[in-house]
Amino acid sequence: MGRLLSYSGISTKIRAMQSKLISESEIQEMLQFTSVSHAAAWLKRTPEYAKAWADLDETSLHRGQIEKLLKASIFKDFSKIYQFANPEQRKFLDLYSRRYEIRVLKEIMTNLFDHKSTDAVDVSPYCDFFRRHSKLDLDRLTACTTMDEFINALKGNEFYVPLSRIQNHDTALLFDYGMALDLYYFSMIWNVRKKLFSGKDLEQITTAYGEKFDMLNLQFISRSKRYFSMAPADIYALLIPMNYKLKKEEITALVEASTREEAQQIFRKTYYGKKYDHLSAHNLEEFYNYMLRTTLEKASRKDPYSVAMLYSYMYHKEHEVNRLTIAIECIRYGVAPDEAMQYIRNN
Repeated sequence: MGRLLSYSGISTKIRAMQSKLISESEIQEMLQFTSVSHAAAWLKRTPEYAKAWADLDETSLHRGQIEKLLKASIFKDFSKIYQFANPEQRKFLDLYSRRYEIRVLKEIMTNLFDHKSTDAVDVSPYCDFFRRHSKLDLDRLTACTTMDEFINALKGNEFYVPLSRIQNHDTALLFDYGMALDLYYFSMIWNVRKKLFSGKDLEQITTAYGEKFDMLNLQFISRSKRYFSMAPADIYALLIPMNYKLKKEEITALVEASTREEAQQIFRKTYYGKKYDHLSAHNLEEFYNYMLRTTLEKASRKDPYSVAMLYSYMYHKEHEVNRLTIAIECIRYGVAPDEAMQYIRNN
């Protein structure tokens, strides 16, 4: 009963928000338009965006502006949920919000590596969110002109240590800095989950993130061998340092496999190869989003009064924004609706 009471208010709020999310059939309807302005006008009429976009002139909106508006809706929804959350639920939301901080840090670092002014990073979609939910000083970070200056500006913040370790390597690439942030975030989640959660919440967090990390490792092993011919030692250095259903010896065998056929045979014997018999080592990227989505949907349906409901909604909201962004881009370049849906379904 206590569990039901603690989640009843936020569960009702999320169900109301979820009913406004854009469905696949609605995206197919939007793809029939031949101009970005017509698509924007259509979005203005949907329950999800009607109120927030009511005062906008769709005829003057270009693709970049629409993408920023869509991104801003993610942070607005997060803040709505946060307001309804109790202290226990906010523990998860605070943990989850690190992904948004890392997203912005990566955008700033990309500009620094491209020798562009970091003033070009438009933080407007994030400003309100960072003011409420983050300790990062965006004004200071976006004023930096070098990576050394950027990393020094993070002193005292949790992201300073993982980035400063990469800073010591003269050959460090943008990829290395981005991977350092990702590995820090993934490791932190896995290490603190038992301290923050218990019972059903702990079980669902472990399942959702455990399968996510396993699949990301499988994807990385597949891509690094298929596209980059990386040496095993280099692959090990970049894997997420945790295991769920994927055993250490299975990871070793996959990394050390000398042929694609050998890797496929090894993969079929893993938990994921047995559970998803239609899954191959070649279509892991397409399957990853499907698996994560269905895992969260099943968990939130099975126990709607749990942290899975929070994770599921934020995942689906971000998924919606990704799909709409791709749809707008396809409309802009005149991609046929059927072809556009293929790109959208893979995300």
